[in-house]
Amino acid sequence: MKIDIIGDIHGCYEELLLLLEKLGYQKNNHFVHRDEQDRKLAFVGDLTDRGPNSVAVIQLVSQLVEAGQAYYVPGNHCDKLYRYFQGRKVQITHGLETTVAELKELSKKEYNRIREQFLTLVDKSPLYQVLDNRQLVIAHAGIRSEDIGTVNKRVKTFVLYGDITGENNPDGTPIRRDWAQKHEGKEWIVYGHTPVRKPRFINRSVNIDTGCIFGGALSAFRYPEITTIHVDSLQPFVQEKFKSFD
Repeated sequence: MKIDIIGDIHGCYEELLLLLEKLGYQKNNHFVHRDEQDRKLAFVGDLTDRGPNSVAVIQLVSQLVEAGQAYYVPGNHCDKLYRYFQGRKVQITHGLETTVAELKELSKKEYNRIREQFLTLVDKSPLYQVLDNRQLVIAHAGIRSEDIGTVNKRVKTFVLYGDITGENNPDGTPIRRDWAQKHEGKEWIVYGHTPVRKPRFINRSVNIDTGCIFGGALSAFRYPEITTIHVDSLQPFVQEKFKSFD
């Protein structure tokens, strides 16, 4: 299996196009790799919110997945947008307000089309992807080895939000345990969710959320090469948004 897994996009559509080009993909109906036709893409979730063009990201990723050219797993922001589209009560905060503002600019017909695309994308995708005979797992905020193959409320919370303690930092964000430090499985676990300045490799896991929306970079993990490629963000840099593990 050959696959390029892209970190949290958060509406950074221009950076996504630049990264696809740098990875060697060209648009031919959809995006296909120019040299390796069997190579596919994957997305770790959090396609939308905060960035300038969430609607375009939804459209592109939905088309790629529908065409069988990409895998996708939902992130916590995806889960919130999914509930918004369902008409459930959610707070229009923490970035969702930017996506909602985009959606309100659409015609009713276009809004309904984007809504259907996104609901279908989430409905047809698993909570996490188990690939290459369990040698590769893609989960938005990570997953414990012993939970691979299980889907329940506890596992969903972990996959979407990480190993949260139930307590909050001074800025209101949840305090999370560093689960990757204890990862002992033989499978590669590829995740995002927590912005870091560069891809963080530890114990056959890699965090590829390099904070594109906060002025860092948009990164991809190449499997089976076990390498990363990135493009610099076009967004303003916000140092305090990045997690330090030093």
